Amino acid sequence: MKHDPRIAVAFRREFSDWRLWLARAIVITVAAAAGLTVVGFTWLTERALETFFSMRSAWWWAPLLWTPLCTGAIVWLTRQYVPGAMGSGIPQVMAALDSSVDGSTRGLFVSIKLTLAKIVLTAWGLLAGLSLGREGPSVQIAAGVMHAAKRWLPKHSAVTEHGLLVAGGAAGIAAAFNTPLGGVMFAIEELSRAPEQRSSGLIISGIVLAGLVAVSIYGNGTYFGVLHVPAVGITMLWPALLVALGSGVAGGLFARLLIASLNGSSTDGLSRWRSKRPVLFAVACALAVAVIGVSTNGATFGSGYAYTRAMLEGQEHVSPAYVLFKFIATWLTAWTGVPAGIFAPSLAIGAALGNDVAQLTSYPHAATLIALGMAGFLAAATQAPLTSFIIVMEMVDGHAMVLSLMACALIASGISRILSRPLYATLAQIQLRRLPPPKTESERPAPSP
Repeated sequence: MKHDPRIAVAFRREFSDWRLWLARAIVITVAAAAGLTVVGFTWLTERALETFFSMRSAWWWAPLLWTPLCTGAIVWLTRQYVPGAMGSGIPQVMAALDSSVDGSTRGLFVSIKLTLAKIVLTAWGLLAGLSLGREGPSVQIAAGVMHAAKRWLPKHSAVTEHGLLVAGGAAGIAAAFNTPLGGVMFAIEELSRAPEQRSSGLIISGIVLAGLVAVSIYGNGTYFGVLHVPAVGITMLWPALLVALGSGVAGGLFARLLIASLNGSSTDGLSRWRSKRPVLFAVACALAVAVIGVSTNGATFGSGYAYTRAMLEGQEHVSPAYVLFKFIATWLTAWTGVPAGIFAPSLAIGAALGNDVAQLTSYPHAATLIALGMAGFLAAATQAPLTSFIIVMEMVDGHAMVLSLMACALIASGISRILSRPLYATLAQIQLRRLPPPKTESERPAPSP
């Protein structure tokens, strides 16, 4: 057998370059650290929300004072010291990946400082009882950890800052939802824009590792437990179509409302008030969130995780008005400007919508339509149908609903695209307004003689 010299050359190139292996070791190590950071963040947010509900059970009226006061303090601190921590966190990571952002300005969107601030302020928002999720903030948190690895990478490393940010953002989703596959799809669908990033085995390995870190700590359980569904039959067609259409319209309007509210360029009275008195405006929105929460016996407070899980397990009787109340509470929370994600509240809204359709059509297997509603509304709100479908698919025991979930997510996302611009891409463009103006010729340093 003749020896092929190309194999020996490839072998030497692969194993003789210590810089290549150092870069790989650093990326893998920091990806594990990012996963651990999100796990710690998850634990903190869960304790914060438990503390809020304990306080509310002792004094039903406490949220009417506590929620507005905490929200005002969070918004003041965020605007004063860490404006880059406002909102979801996904638009910041997308802005940091924009070609107009360089190393000198990337810290406006992702950094260790913003990671720490996001952890504390998002947990505080849940301690206040606001209707927010931790999944979007997890993206910015993990991206900040991964981006910090650039200082240790050897010179001329093949791993770029963009690659680190994509890996970090996707690792945040993987660890937050306990689904590595969802993190990989999120990187492809939302963050990555270059083919070489999409095919990078090292970056994907980092994403998967971050998700596996969460699995190893929390166990191999899924975000909402395992959903057992009956065989899908023709009787589900009409109710499922109603869910897909309803979640598409509702999610599209939700995205459009968020964009209009957070754009900052509107001239209506509320937007002018928000611009001139942001803290007072946030307090007023938080008071409305508290009133809604008290009126619904606490159903709209927090991420909606426990309420959604109870619906899936058939343990919760849900008022048909819950969809509207949770929708408004989540929108008002986002409008305040606190660090807040919308993934978990969107899943709660979609679950309630599916439950309402099940009641309206007398469909006997409500959990099936609840799962479809979760995938549909999340896909419509984020216009990321594949990520949404995979996240919900992870909850389903078996493959009976895979095609139904995918179809619902694609239909809902298609309807949303008619009603609204892409939510995160549009918010990322709003984030880019924070970049300093380009220097004029007179401001540039004169060339050295």
